[in-house]
Amino acid sequence: AKNGDVCISILHEPGEDKYGYEKPEERWLPIHTVETIMISVISMLADPNGDSPANVDAAKEWREDPNGEFKKKVARCVRKSQEMAFD
Repeated sequence: AKNGDVCISILHEPGEDKYGYEKPEERWLPIHTVETIMISVISMLADPNGDSPANVDAAKEWREDPNGEFKKKVARCVRKSQEMAFD
């Protein structure tokens, strides 16, 4: 999302996606553990899926110029997050 929130399918409520983007098996299931959620986060950070973005503008910037404005925005977001963590 524009505010820096992340969108992880396995944390979405179970069942059908009303928008048709996610399969039911990609959404929350009671078998998920902290480990499976962390693996999902690591996977998202290591290999983002630009074809299923929560933030369409960010996905476009990432695809077109990952080391330009997108990288600068990410660095600003990280700094802001770090500042908030220590307030």
